[in-house]
Amino acid sequence: MRNYEIAVVLHPDLEIDLESTTTKVEKIITDLGGKIDKKDNWGKRKLAYEIKKQTWGIYVIYEIEIDPSKVRAINDKLNITEEVMRFLIVSLEDIRYLKKPNQKPAKKSEKAKKPAKVVEEKA
Repeated sequence: MRNYEIAVVLHPDLEIDLESTTTKVEKIITDLGGKIDKKDNWGKRKLAYEIKKQTWGIYVIYEIEIDPSKVRAINDKLNITEEVMRFLIVSLEDIRYLKKPNQKPAKKSEKAKKPAKVVEEKA
């Protein structure tokens, strides 16, 4: 299980009945075995450029925990959901090292270069 962040931009006309749309997105995530850790509704905001002839959108951010093999299925289901204008799925595992620049993950090749400990038998 890995941690992901999903940013969803919803159609601005859904502001009145936003709860049914967010439950629809949450159902997509939970049906695939995901666990929603945090939900953050940013509300209605002006878009930088038009999306589907809309200049406003409702931003909802989810932090989830899910198996990496299921991310593609979430991507496919959100693509065909009419209420979702845009979305972005980002792995939080990959960006955690950007927050702490002194801690870099050890490369596999560096681990392989280290000599193995030799245990000598006493005769």
